[in-house]
Amino acid sequence: MEETTGDSEQKISIPEDLAIKEPLIGNESLCSKGRNGDSNWMVIFSTTVAVWGSFVFGVAVGFSSPTQAQIREDLNLSLGEFSVFGSIVTLGALLGAVASGRITDLLGRKGAMRSSAIVCIIGWLAIYFAKGPITLDIGRICTGYGVGVFSYVVPVFIAEIAPKTLRGALTTLNQLFIVIGLSMTYIIGTFVTWRMLVLTGLIPCIILLTGLIFIPESPRWLAKVGRQNEFENSLRKLRGKDADVTQEATEILEYIATIDSLPKARIQDAFHRQYIRPVTVGVGLMFFQQAGGINGIIFYASETFKSAGFASGSLGTILMACFQVPLTILAAVLMDRSGRRPLLMISASGLFLGSFVTAMSFFLKSHGIYPELSPGLALTGILVYIGSFSIGMGAIPWVIMSEIFPINMKGIGGSLVTIMNWFGSWAVSYSFNFLMSWNSYGTFFIYSSMCALALVFIFKVVPETKGRTLEEIQASMNPTSLK
Repeated sequence: MEETTGDSEQKISIPEDLAIKEPLIGNESLCSKGRNGDSNWMVIFSTTVAVWGSFVFGVAVGFSSPTQAQIREDLNLSLGEFSVFGSIVTLGALLGAVASGRITDLLGRKGAMRSSAIVCIIGWLAIYFAKGPITLDIGRICTGYGVGVFSYVVPVFIAEIAPKTLRGALTTLNQLFIVIGLSMTYIIGTFVTWRMLVLTGLIPCIILLTGLIFIPESPRWLAKVGRQNEFENSLRKLRGKDADVTQEATEILEYIATIDSLPKARIQDAFHRQYIRPVTVGVGLMFFQQAGGINGIIFYASETFKSAGFASGSLGTILMACFQVPLTILAAVLMDRSGRRPLLMISASGLFLGSFVTAMSFFLKSHGIYPELSPGLALTGILVYIGSFSIGMGAIPWVIMSEIFPINMKGIGGSLVTIMNWFGSWAVSYSFNFLMSWNSYGTFFIYSSMCALALVFIFKVVPETKGRTLEEIQASMNPTSLK
């Protein structure tokens, strides 16, 4: 079977067993209902299920902050042993990131989420029953591995099931639920024991496993592996049984047929001219997301506020956690209205300003110039920084990562991007205390410089993806792939 695509009238061969043999349409009088979005409830429900994995991500990252004193006292851990427990989650996540692409391609998007939830459950149970550092660290590595896979598969799954008009907003829910998980862990951790706090990570995994039973698999993955009937059924469920999905199904199959005609992707292919732009965009965004210092600020916020002159870091930390949630919601609302690039540029500008103001607060304190201004400037700078991160650089790199890679490179490209994210997370969180000991204001001047470079990178390299199908985005970034 042959189809034409685009203005070039180029013919693409679709295998007969994958071709659309009849219009995928229900009652004609109801078709417009599906097209107008009234039947998007299954997309929204599926997204709501998937982002429980993001919630677990936030809990895992935030778990060590409110529990430090309790765990050290109950298990008699040294500062070094607890530091290993706190940071080893990034090692587990890095391992999960390495495996995430292959697991997601092999088991499917639902299969990857299911296996990750099971690994996380094992990890949380190990932490709950731990009597010493070894079991504690094993549990921490397991939860890290699970969230390393979640950090890739959740935005990819959402991007592949969502219509283009909702894709940005729904994919942003990934970051929103990370932030909600992180904030709830900070707040609940002040009222319950550390073993009870484990439930905030364990229960969402069970909710996710249960919810996966009721949602469809990604139709693009089903098409890629040749499961035609399941592909059609999945697309109908997501768009509504009465929606006309013939055109969308044909576009997906055309693109899959084109991709399948290419050689099997290898890791070295990611650096081929055909794919170098999406790799550059994805890896570059994750590099600048972490190089701006976000994880150092989040992991050590309380001590940072104390260093700036506050008697206690609790107020600043709680304000910081609460500040993230409404601004991440705002980003979700604006994502498909203002576009990705404007939000990224506003975010990078705010990150620069926040870092610079924080640097100036430490500079004034170190030189004894208006020392009474230092705490207020530090709080203002960090809240501007966190707010700016929440409206752009927090969520949008994950959204764009899920959009730019063609399906044959999605596993390899996504793994590279996720590895960069977790390696950067480890590097920043590990080096932050050393840098602050070296020069507190110099640390934030470095971060502000990286944020300025991020602004240039976004302006020069990152494309706008709002309002375009995944196939259109990928073709525009790889114009030679369809020739």
